[in-house]
Amino acid sequence: MKGFKEKSLADRLGDAAKAKQAQLERARAKSPANDPEFAARQEERRKVAEAREIRAAERAKEKVAAKAREAEQRIKDEAARIEAEKLEAVRREAEAAERKIREAALEIERKAARDARYAARKNRKK
Repeated sequence: MKGFKEKSLADRLGDAAKAKQAQLERARAKSPANDPEFAARQEERRKVAEAREIRAAERAKEKVAAKAREAEQRIKDEAARIEAEKLEAVRREAEAAERKIREAALEIERKAARDARYAARKNRKK
């Protein structure tokens, strides 16, 4: 009976290379690229991704349009507010002018009444 022969380094490296090659061949056999439905699944994924991108672009476009409408509305509101402020200022100026006219007329009436009293007093003394 012969004794146990230990494997040499070259034998062990050769066995490892064969095992690695066998593992690589098994992986290649299971590769999805060899699957006939793989291309169809990839195409379907690509179509779904494109549709998703289109929807995202449409949402972004809608957001931009909504912001533009909102900005336009704010501009209109601001213009209306400014116009209302101008009208209010004109109304206040008109009221102030009217008040001055009434005060001036009232002052003239008071002066006329005072002058009439002075004249009546002078007439009574004579």
